[in-house]
Amino acid sequence: MRHKMAGNRLGRNSSHREAMIRNMVTSLLAHERIVTTAAKAKEVRKVADQMITLAKRGDLHARRQALAVVRDKDVVAKLFDKLRSDYIDRNGGYTRIIRTGNRLGDAAEMAILELVNYTEPAESVKAES
Repeated sequence: MRHKMAGNRLGRNSSHREAMIRNMVTSLLAHERIVTTAAKAKEVRKVADQMITLAKRGDLHARRQALAVVRDKDVVAKLFDKLRSDYIDRNGGYTRIIRTGNRLGDAAEMAILELVNYTEPAESVKAES
């Protein structure tokens, strides 16, 4: 029975899974948008929302808790300065998952995980038109 066993194991042992999720959260907060599988996106979303909630608290203890997960001082600084002000009035739901179809190699369901206030960079908008 699977009582009280939350979360997807993603076919990895616990240390590998934890490291992968930390790396993906760091990339999401740094770039504000990542492309991954839908299952990984669902797991990363949980931790990313927790990091933004810590940033909204804004105290030293919250910053140290975020550094325990993200481990990149520049990304944590961005989280507590720029992203904090973007989401200070929002009560949860900081990320969005956009499903994009299946990957050609193994038919894995792919998704784009992005922050809800993400805007397309100006260079790519000019290149498309």
